[in-house]
Amino acid sequence: MQVSVAAAVGAGATGATTAQKDRSGRETDDDDTLTAQAPTVVGDIKRFSTTAFGAEMTGPFVFNDGTLLHSVQHPSRENPDPWDKAGVGYYKDFQFDFDGGNEDFTEPSPPEGTEQDYPRAANIEFEYLITEGEPINGGTERWGITQTPEGRDVTADSFAGTTYGESGYNPDANHFVSTNEEETKGFLFTNDENSPGNVMRTPVERTDDGKWEADADNAINTVNTTQFRKLGGTRINCYGDLSPWETPISSEEHYGHPRVGFTQTISDIEEAGTGAGLSAAAHFWNRPNPVTIQDAVNAYDEVDSWYVQGYWNLVGVEHLAYYLGAETVQAGDDNPRTPINEAYPNPYRYGYHVEIQDPAAPADEITPVKHYVMGRAAWEAPDLLPDEQTVYGCSDGDSKGVYKFVADEPIPSYDDPMDVAGTLYAISVTNEEASSGKSPAEVPLEVEWIKLGHASNQEVESWITEYDDVTQVDYLESHTDWSEGDDVTEEVLKQADLTVIEDGNQDYIPREAVLEWARQWEENGPDGVDEELRKIPFLETRAAAKEAGASIEFNKAEGVDSADGAKPGDYIYFGISEFNDNLAGPTNDGGDIALERVDGGVVYRAELESDYNVSRFEPIIVGPDFTKEEAMADVDNSLRNVDNVYAMRDGRVLCCEDGWRGGNRSYPNDGMYVYQPPQPDGSDGSASQEKQESSDSSDTDDSSDSSDTDDSSEADSATGNNSSETDTESDNSSEEPTDSSGDSDDDSESTTSNDKTESSDDDGAGFGIGGGVAGVAGVGYLLKNRFSDKVDDKPEQ
Repeated sequence: MQVSVAAAVGAGATGATTAQKDRSGRETDDDDTLTAQAPTVVGDIKRFSTTAFGAEMTGPFVFNDGTLLHSVQHPSRENPDPWDKAGVGYYKDFQFDFDGGNEDFTEPSPPEGTEQDYPRAANIEFEYLITEGEPINGGTERWGITQTPEGRDVTADSFAGTTYGESGYNPDANHFVSTNEEETKGFLFTNDENSPGNVMRTPVERTDDGKWEADADNAINTVNTTQFRKLGGTRINCYGDLSPWETPISSEEHYGHPRVGFTQTISDIEEAGTGAGLSAAAHFWNRPNPVTIQDAVNAYDEVDSWYVQGYWNLVGVEHLAYYLGAETVQAGDDNPRTPINEAYPNPYRYGYHVEIQDPAAPADEITPVKHYVMGRAAWEAPDLLPDEQTVYGCSDGDSKGVYKFVADEPIPSYDDPMDVAGTLYAISVTNEEASSGKSPAEVPLEVEWIKLGHASNQEVESWITEYDDVTQVDYLESHTDWSEGDDVTEEVLKQADLTVIEDGNQDYIPREAVLEWARQWEENGPDGVDEELRKIPFLETRAAAKEAGASIEFNKAEGVDSADGAKPGDYIYFGISEFNDNLAGPTNDGGDIALERVDGGVVYRAELESDYNVSRFEPIIVGPDFTKEEAMADVDNSLRNVDNVYAMRDGRVLCCEDGWRGGNRSYPNDGMYVYQPPQPDGSDGSASQEKQESSDSSDTDDSSDSSDTDDSSEADSATGNNSSETDTESDNSSEEPTDSSGDSDDDSESTTSNDKTESSDDDGAGFGIGGGVAGVAGVGYLLKNRFSDKVDDKPEQ
């Protein structure tokens, strides 16, 4: 099976130096690709389109007729109308053929000049269906705009307080629920990545002439319903999934959840005797004007300044409180220090996968369900598998994790969704080669899954409600001698901050409880902890996973998807947007993963085993290593900074980019690439794959020598095979610290206790690269040789 450098894909130009938008020119440095085989592709990729300047390429969805739709998220306001507005649109008069090959579209050349202003494919027009702020719901709402209980728009123009982004400006995931057998009519559900978050429901229909149209007048913002408000609303709704039972899933990317920065642990704080230099954003959630904690830490003489991971994601908390019914402060005033003392959002209500049941029902009858039992994180995306029990999830940000949840029974079989129960697992990378400093293109990741705990949605929600009444008043009263009604001076706020830095925020789960859970988990196993400690891995997922020795080292674990109806032997895809910081050695020396830096990211695939477990991640797309700001000649046609991945039913995978940090190529626009897996005969041809011939739902047809496992993945089993999440913050903010490397504190001894972890019992092929490489990057060689030559030495589990 062929491996080719990404620069060889398609007919796009390379090395262009035309002045483009935010660059006056570009130097190409052919020696800048420092990491071997970066970029590389196992199979073939081809650029389908680029999006509008300033926008992120996100929210792909392919209708049953092959029409492709996606969001245009936060485009530049300097673009010409209508491309200065965010929205959702589709490519007119184009449909994928679903034949497994990329011959059904022409690759566009890199965009130049005004071609960068709008979504652009080759000879295909992109047309908006609906845009931010359009009147909807009979004129009572605007598309993407949340409201207070009284019906006032929650925007920066209306209210004081910080804002995560302009309301409606960040549309992300799209999922279509059909209401007729032909699947030509139904509801489009679109996330808005904001605080408060939103999920917009828009009726759409394909007309007789093949065009798609939206019915704005009957669209709604689902979160403005009483049902959503009772749950606390939503926050930072990023990507999601369409469940096998046809309900939309919206994932909350709650970057504000980390308790400890990067790879540090609560045990490190205990050893240091202070949280100074280690504590992260979660401790300051209910601080008056919380986002200013970074400025405060920088200014306090009593502590050395450090980067408070996730602090920037504390913006929008005030607007979330107004959405819930707190007394509002009018725009024009500075964000006051006066504490919000009512309807303050409970942090443990955010960071979940949100399912909308009864998606086609009238607005007041839809049923939102937060699946608390699947863990709390900065979820980019989940993948709900066809067994209707297994869910993989990726947590976005720096030093985060990948997780897995396995329900006791098929999720839709529960009469009450709050009764959904199952086991939560975190990923552990076990092979020594994963910390060898080699190129990520050469090293698969062998994984086990650490069992964190078992519970139900109802149980977890009961634990969450304990914190519903905590407000900003408590931050001051719990950590100073201040009383409500007193003035909130700078000195009072400083005193509270320093106490929280030293001892932790006493209004939420204390450090001591997490450490006691970890001690009992180690001694008695995940099912042997005290009843009052069972909440820890579900409310403080990242912190618990770290203490349990999970590999909380991934930087921006973004996309995860498999084809609808995927079966054992098919593949699930994982996108890691950046392979740097705490993934890259020597930065992560001593960590579970320490490979060469690839700033452009890596896409992995993993074969689904008999119980939908996965145990090996194979690198199939490795982006460019643009260590320097100057772009290289091979970047123009390379996938860089993968975000969403979307597996189509013919085995191809849509790969979307989120590369806003810098162009590093001749054009700054994010693009969408179509990945075509290699064929069993080793070719890059587009013939139907063998697995597709036997199963329409196969994700790819490539069968590597990776082996299935016969281990059972029963939810009440003591061992598991799920993904892990990390607690560190993704820096979608330009405020990423330059020194973000922490020594990994993961405890790899978890592999010794079979009531905590599960590994494959298969003694078959290991997943090592070695003698199969025939030459330098770009020389084709068989995937079979690449990943199966080293079959004798499987790393210790």
